[in-house]
Amino acid sequence: MDIFANLLDANSVVTTLGLIGVLGIIFMETGLLIGLVFPGGEVVFLAGMAASGAGADILGDAKLSAPLLFALAPVAAITGGEVGYWFGKKYGVKFFDRPDTRFFNQKMVRTVEKWLNKYGPRKALVFGRFIPFVRTLLNPVCGVVQLDRKTFSTWNAIGGIIWTEVAIGVGYLLGDALSTAANYYLYGIVGVIVLISLVPMCIELFREWMSRRHHS
Repeated sequence: MDIFANLLDANSVVTTLGLIGVLGIIFMETGLLIGLVFPGGEVVFLAGMAASGAGADILGDAKLSAPLLFALAPVAAITGGEVGYWFGKKYGVKFFDRPDTRFFNQKMVRTVEKWLNKYGPRKALVFGRFIPFVRTLLNPVCGVVQLDRKTFSTWNAIGGIIWTEVAIGVGYLLGDALSTAANYYLYGIVGVIVLISLVPMCIELFREWMSRRHHS
């Protein structure tokens, strides 16, 4: 139970589970539907901070190897995406027909499908990485709709690299810039990162609301 609780807390993942925990969260959030409950975005960002020169001051005992983190995080994201695609292609249709639960509902799936149809697989697989539930559902949805495997694998890799390197890089640079003062601003910074990641989704919801209002 304590281990599961640690997985739900970004700070605990980085400080308690270290690099293995960070890579595991990245993989699960992008490859397994249970990843919907994990704070992948915050974990990647905090991991970047922990890998900075001031990592120990910011997160207590946490200190991650920057070369290993920057090298292995994209691998975890890409592998997770491939697993998600395989799951969607093999089991997704039956799974996505299931009733809504606390963490999963059909509205999420419809939103992801709209993203895929509106922006196409290339943009969706890159920008979708920055939106919490989209980066979990997009890969299996691509499998469900039988997206060309070569197209998926190419843009899954590009999206995985861009997302992890940007998120880790921002955390790394902020960690060095803020140094020991960062612990006072840590949760505020994480909150801002989360809000920024939700902006595209909020814009889409607003556009959908305006469209319905216009046609009503």
